[in-house]
Amino acid sequence: MVAQINRVAFELFGLQIYWYAIIIVSGIALALWMSNREAVRVGLKEDDMTNFILWALPIAIIGARLYYILFDLEPYLADPIQIFNTRSGGLAIYGGLIAAVIVLIVYTRHNFIDPWLFLDVVAPGVMLGQAMGRWGNFTNHEAYGGETTRQFLESLHLPQFIINNMYIDGAFRQPTFFYESMWSLLGLILILIIRKKVAVKRGELFLGYVTWYSFGRFFVEGMRTDSLYFFGGLRVSQVLSLVLFVGGIALLYYRRKKRTDIKLYERDQGTNQALI
Repeated sequence: MVAQINRVAFELFGLQIYWYAIIIVSGIALALWMSNREAVRVGLKEDDMTNFILWALPIAIIGARLYYILFDLEPYLADPIQIFNTRSGGLAIYGGLIAAVIVLIVYTRHNFIDPWLFLDVVAPGVMLGQAMGRWGNFTNHEAYGGETTRQFLESLHLPQFIINNMYIDGAFRQPTFFYESMWSLLGLILILIIRKKVAVKRGELFLGYVTWYSFGRFFVEGMRTDSLYFFGGLRVSQVLSLVLFVGGIALLYYRRKKRTDIKLYERDQGTNQALI
């Protein structure tokens, strides 16, 4: 018998507080902190990110939930009240990202901010939030892969607490949460280096994030046992990852080679020079 992490961190006035919620909220807070610091460097107002997140966060949660339900309708049709039960998971990252981008487009247009610049600023924070958020799946005992062996997990030099927590439903499982978390963390490091060392056009940091994440997610999704499927048996996230990867590469090429009017992503401007 191996030790398992308790999903419940503590109780507050009789309400169970899950590690999942603590980790997700912490990831959002750090992402906002990172984005706020960068926003000032590129000439945006200090409150731009905070005001945006106040709108984007609740709508992103709704989008993440609707996306998940849309591709797994049957249990929710049988018991509709479960639509509102998000305490045990059931949020899809892609759904949240799509909803947040829609809010971002509306917000930046309303405030006369270049949406591509805004996307560049938030991209590293999103990657950090995703890297952290997958550990919420870990503590919730979800988003894992197919059966494997303890020997294989030990060959990855994983800490024992991860190995032990990968013993689910009578077998050790592939730690797909860990693979995706490390992929996002590596992408974050690369994008921060590129942002500091390379002259890039506005929008290229965000498109780099899109192509990086979708490439890794395509392969990780193929290992998971809890994927959402289209009616034809195709994994929803794999199809979307493929579309985003191809689209991101195409846009990167087009904006780099065909558009000479796009401004560079410049830091340390000190004043608000980010208007369209």
